[in-house]
Amino acid sequence: MRSLVLAAALAVAAGTAEAAGIGTGGGPSEVVLVVQIVLLLTVGRLLGEAMLRVGQPAVMGQLLAGILLGPSFLGAAWPEAQAWLFPPGRDQRALLDGIAQLGILLLLLMTGMETDLALVRKVRRAALSVSVTGVAVPFACGFLLGWFLPAAMLPHPELRLVTALFLGTALAISSVKIVAMVVREMNFLRRNVGQVIVASAIIDDTIGWVIIAVIFSLAQGGAVDLWEVGRSLAGTLVFLGISLTLGRRLVFRLIRWANDSLRSEAAVITAILVLMGVMALVTQALGVHTVLGAFVAGLLVGQSPILTGRIDEQLRGVVTALFAPIFFGLAGLSADLTILRDPHLLLLTLGLIAIASLGKFAGAFAGGRIGGLRTPESLALACGMNARGSTEVIVASIGLGMGALSQDLYTMIVAMALITTLAMPPTLRWALHRLPLKGEEKERLEREAAEERGFVARLERLLVAADDGPKGRFAARLAGLVAGSRGMPVTVVRLGAPTEERVLSGAVAEAARSARDEEAGTVEVTELARPEPAADAVGAEAAKGYDLLVVGIDPTVAPEGGLADAVAAAAERFDGPLAIAAARGPHRDDPERAALSVLAVIDGTRAARRGAEIAVTLARSAGAPLTVLFVSEGKGRLAGLRQDDATALREVLDLAEKAGLRVRTEIRATRAPERAILRQARAGDHDLIVIGVTRRAGEGAVLGPLAETVLEASDRSVLFLAS
Repeated sequence: MRSLVLAAALAVAAGTAEAAGIGTGGGPSEVVLVVQIVLLLTVGRLLGEAMLRVGQPAVMGQLLAGILLGPSFLGAAWPEAQAWLFPPGRDQRALLDGIAQLGILLLLLMTGMETDLALVRKVRRAALSVSVTGVAVPFACGFLLGWFLPAAMLPHPELRLVTALFLGTALAISSVKIVAMVVREMNFLRRNVGQVIVASAIIDDTIGWVIIAVIFSLAQGGAVDLWEVGRSLAGTLVFLGISLTLGRRLVFRLIRWANDSLRSEAAVITAILVLMGVMALVTQALGVHTVLGAFVAGLLVGQSPILTGRIDEQLRGVVTALFAPIFFGLAGLSADLTILRDPHLLLLTLGLIAIASLGKFAGAFAGGRIGGLRTPESLALACGMNARGSTEVIVASIGLGMGALSQDLYTMIVAMALITTLAMPPTLRWALHRLPLKGEEKERLEREAAEERGFVARLERLLVAADDGPKGRFAARLAGLVAGSRGMPVTVVRLGAPTEERVLSGAVAEAARSARDEEAGTVEVTELARPEPAADAVGAEAAKGYDLLVVGIDPTVAPEGGLADAVAAAAERFDGPLAIAAARGPHRDDPERAALSVLAVIDGTRAARRGAEIAVTLARSAGAPLTVLFVSEGKGRLAGLRQDDATALREVLDLAEKAGLRVRTEIRATRAPERAILRQARAGDHDLIVIGVTRRAGEGAVLGPLAETVLEASDRSVLFLAS
């Protein structure tokens, strides 16, 4: 059925193309371009779905779509239709090629965004050893192959060095996207060996793009000019150095400015695309290829601490749906597999595949052993690094475009990329199944899984609305402890009369520094002075997109009870989760440095669990003791709790244990839970009570009777998380 639909689509497309004047000698046709795009998208999607159903990456289906529609199959079976649909004229092909070239930049931008530099730092010893040997061995094999190739197979025999370098790079590189996809699919992304595999592929990719940039400068010069090569290499190193240091801060500020200042739709995406284009032009001006600029732009965008999820989702949609199928389809169209009818070229292609596979396997395996991995882990690593996939196709397309590869060499490399990528998933699955989970690795994975499912893991940007009194400074300190745990940027809206002292941002920064996880980035703190009422100040800033509002305003409690008007008004202007802090006891005298002893109150609800998660984060960041109080209407022991309540308590205790905290547990069965909470706070000498409450739609300033009673009666600091 699917083949009939495809045949019918080809017939209709051919008729449309013929009606548009294909083959009549006219200029490029927009109708033909639309027909080509529709065909590549349709066939690529169908074959991509088929690939996914047999455990292969969808991108292979898009590449196969181009091969089927190109001279390899359609051109051989129905040459007239293939000529109608994809005319050989340079002008018509230039239209599709322009879209594909933009697709290369966007694919490299996405690859850079998916690159986890923190992961590379974490497993740097093994990843570096694997990358060095895993690149050096296949690179040497490819270089030697290019050096001894017959002159007839070289596009420019006088530039044999360029072709040899390019072949070496083509054999050495791995596809981060394919490797990460298979490892993620098998739930091995956070395993030790999975992290080394992905980190090694990242380093391979980065080295590969730098080498390609240098080769591009060689090809442009037409000869080996050591001065030009040195200038390009030095320029590349300076570009990378500035980008990965000063550039990180500038890109973060650009994204924040676009998000906060521009009101048009998808303003941040536009800013990122402009950034990608500028950096691509900079690398081009340095004499290296534009792909390096796009890749580095993606690296910087991916490290931005805000909006990464939203950016990734919006960009991925348009790249995956439009540009990727066109680029990979065009890559398949450029490959003519009919040349493999020649026995000599077929044998050479098989030899290329064998050299690429054995060289990469041997290099990665040796690197794993040198890096301290066991034999089964090194075996899995060697299997995983052998996928070339989309990266190889991009490399081959660049080589063909710059004249470093002939058409025959290009086709051979595409065939090699196709075969090695199709072989990688089953071999990697076989190797990974031989690695049981145990010991420290098991504990780490359980801890990370619990954190990723939690409330704090989904926070990206915090907003603090506070005055500069003790309650405001205490709220700023708590926000800094939360932000420091994951490197989240914080914006502080300082309420009240303007002053030159930035005590609130200082409190946030100091707490964040003391709490900062070694894998979290530096916390960016911005302080804004707003003399207008709290509601107006919060409403104006909240529209820029924040995940949590922390409020610290004096007074917190109204004379007649409940929240004070300013606190309630600020809460009503923020739609998301909010935390209301009130400093009491020692925290009124020294809000930034007084010790913390945290009491987390839970009752089995999801809101209470989120509050307990905040309490765990605060305790871990501050190095404070933690007590969990379960307030129950049942019996006063764990075995007597209802199953749901017992599960909720165990979840919190497991979360605290995985955070490395020793937790004291108390269970109280009472009809007056507020009294039990206050009594436990006094008996246990706790100075911070953390309670999670449910925030109902349309009741932004209502915490509920229990929370309001505790707020009014407690002589200890309190923090309410309303979610």
